[in-house]
Amino acid sequence: MSHNLPLSPVAKGYLWGIGGVVVFGFTLPFTRLVVPVMDPVFVGLGRAVFAAVIALCLLLGTRSPWPGRRQWLALGIVAAGVVIGFPVLSAIAMQSVPATHGGVVLGLLPLATALASVLVNRERPPLWFWITAIAGALLVVIYAAGTQFGAVSSGDLFLVGATVSAAIGYAISGRLARSMGGWRVICWALVVALPFIVIPAWTAMPKTDVVIAPHQWLAFAYLALASQLGGFFLWNRGLALGGVARVSQVQLLQPFITLVGAMWILSEVITMRDLAFAVAVVVCVALNKRTLSRRWQIRARQ
Repeated sequence: MSHNLPLSPVAKGYLWGIGGVVVFGFTLPFTRLVVPVMDPVFVGLGRAVFAAVIALCLLLGTRSPWPGRRQWLALGIVAAGVVIGFPVLSAIAMQSVPATHGGVVLGLLPLATALASVLVNRERPPLWFWITAIAGALLVVIYAAGTQFGAVSSGDLFLVGATVSAAIGYAISGRLARSMGGWRVICWALVVALPFIVIPAWTAMPKTDVVIAPHQWLAFAYLALASQLGGFFLWNRGLALGGVARVSQVQLLQPFITLVGAMWILSEVITMRDLAFAVAVVVCVALNKRTLSRRWQIRARQ
């Protein structure tokens, strides 16, 4: 007779967090799948429109309280970062660079988020934080430049813009989640963005003569329902249960999930160079996050 041991909140947090990371890890491969037949503006904003309609229904159905006066501006920043900036810029990037390439470059996202959080909270991190941050950034620049230093493509620049947008959005939403709840933050951010993205999304809709395969529509549905909405539910739930310092470590898995997704969905070839740089970037991010985790632990004891 077996006994089912209940999972601790931290263990549940890890499971929810891993679920969110898996969802986000497939975003670039599915984006790469649809940009040949859909305008990147529609891919980025159209998915947000669909997600916003569902988010509005959820907020109304649960009778969620309206954000406070100071929260509206913060929600606007979150919307600009994760509802508009990252989806559109990453979709543009996927027109010219492989998803495997994007997965390595976006491996820097946890580090960029930590940097944005430090700036938002006006903290003074130790020197090791800056060393690992600079090392990770240099690795991504070297990887993007390839064998010709300085030959960074426009796709890489869009990926950097997407990383910065998401990092700022994550940092602000993390602070808002303490008072609003994680799922409400992304829902309200989508609702805030809705009036500004409906017309551009409608204008960029695919023309009637464009042939879009069923699997490409399914990929777009994934981006709208999973990447833009459901993934945030899983991720924020994990952070709330297990703590930000612990659960955020599972984000280190995301570049490798993207690489596997690109190979499985797009039949892209993962080279040893891709894998080596992905590992190197993840090591820098891990060391960086370990530095911040120790700092948070010391602060908690004081």
